[in-house]
Amino acid sequence: QVQLVESGGGLVQPGGSLRLSCAASGRTFSSGTMGWFRQAPGKEREFVAVFRWSGGGAHYADAVRGRFTISRDSAKNTVFLQMNSLKPEDSAVYYCAAEDSRLILSRIWAAENYGYWGQGTQVTVSS
Repeated sequence: QVQLVESGGGLVQPGGSLRLSCAASGRTFSSGTMGWFRQAPGKEREFVAVFRWSGGGAHYADAVRGRFTISRDSAKNTVFLQMNSLKPEDSAVYYCAAEDSRLILSRIWAAENYGYWGQGTQVTVSS
């Protein structure tokens, strides 16, 4: 059984930082795609950042580029999302997503192209 388990969410003040982790078990995504989406109340789930293994590299939404950094530990089948300079509009439930294959660039932005999802972790940015 494949599981994606997120951790690291919480409450932080504007300008603060958080680091999210997503540990995968039951399947190795070392040649696939892993990353993060988020969903705020009343809004659709949106792309945040993903990492494509096997030379595909990291990709970011415009809203987070320069503030968020995605990284991975292949040996541990884990991805991380370092979030700096957080803003109130970053508040959302953050979901880890994974797909067995290395998605082509045009497909990484849509949640429907990912076959595996975590349960989500809440990030709240507020003073």
